[in-house]
Parts: sequence; structure tokens; C-alpha cells
Amino acid sequence: MPVQRGYRQACGIARGLDIVGERWSLLVVRELLLGPKRFTELQQALPTASPNALSDRLRELADAGVVRRRQLPSPGNVRVYELTTWGRGLEPIVVALGTWALAAPPTAEQRFVSVDSAMLTIRTFFEPTPEQPEATLRVELRDHGPAGVFGVRLTSSEAEVAHEPPEEPDAALVTTTDALLAAFGGDDLTGLVAGDAVIAGDSEVVRRLVANVRIRPSADRH
Repeated sequence: MPVQRGYRQACGIARGLDIVGERWSLLVVRELLLGPKRFTELQQALPTASPNALSDRLRELADAGVVRRRQLPSPGNVRVYELTTWGRGLEPIVVALGTWALAAPPTAEQRFVSVDSAMLTIRTFFEPTPEQPEATLRVELRDHGPAGVFGVRLTSSEAEVAHEPPEEPDAALVTTTDALLAAFGGDDLTGLVAGDAVIAGDSEVVRRLVANVRIRPSADRH
């Protein structure tokens, strides 16, 4: 990062902000936590970031060792961006920041939720029930098109989220991002069904997923 934009302090917090403190940097990290993405996919997830700003952040993060560029083999043969091992170490920091900020209500203009952000909500706030068996789901958020397809595996300790859906899931859910977020923490599927969700397979697995995602701010502002 150019020296003129740095804090010029030896403090670890200042040094960290020198690396990821520029606008869009941490959101780029957020979008890569579930796996690599092409530049166009990052643009879709960060629609108000200009192409130049996004290119600058990716270049700076790559120079700092947080992100790397990789060419996928044929037949894909496209360039993607992914987090390095060191870059993945930012996940608990990004999650903690997001959880802390939940205590502040969103403004009227803070409406857009990227698909990876919605699915990271599952990974962050799912509260497992140890006695329940492992189950897999295919989740499709239809307002995001092909980018909205994910696989979720519920275990006795966590919810694993990936861009690749399982071949034979126990259940499948097709809905919208807003409907999914609104359903989290509820103990039935009434809201989802009313919102034109499509559920296939074991509906109890879907109920378990949405009911056990309990979004809790880390602190009370008051």
C-alpha cells in the first residue's frame, strides 16, 4: 500500500489497517471466504464499487499477500481470485466485525445483501443440535441466478457452506435472499412457504436449518 495512505505506526492495529483498511478491502475478503471468484462475480457482489476501485483493492491485497490470482485449468480456463492461507486468517475478524455491527440498526439505504453474505450468516450463526444426525441441503437463492446455488452440510458441531451443492442432498430449498434471512430463527416454515419457497426432500432438515440460525448481536449499544 502506498506510504502516503499508511498510518506510519508500528501498532498491529495500524499495520492491519494499512493492509485492509481501504474501502472495499474487507468486503472483498468477505466475498472470498466461501471460495474463489472471478472479477465479474466480485463486481456482482459489490455492485456499487467501481471497476477501477475493485481492481485497485485486488491488486493491493495481492501485493500484501492476502489474495492471490489463479488460472483455472481447462475447460474453465478463467482467472479467479482467492484468499491465501494468511488471508483466510481474516475470517474471525470479519465475522466479529459484522456481529458487532448488528447492534446498530441498518439505514434505509443499507438494503443490498450479497449471496455470500447471506450464506455466511448460516456458517456464523448456526447453533447445532448435537443429538441430531448429519444432513445435507441444496440451497438456491433464485434472485442471484447461478451464483445463488450452494451446498450446506449440518453436523453435530457446525453448518458447513460451500459453492458446490451435494449430488444427492437430503433436502432442497429454493427461495429468495430476503425470505431466507427473514426465516432465520423461526421454528416453522410458514413464512418461507408463504414467500413462494420450494422445498423438496426432508422438510424437517430445512426447518432445522432455518430454526437453528439464531442471529445475535455481540453487544447491546445501550
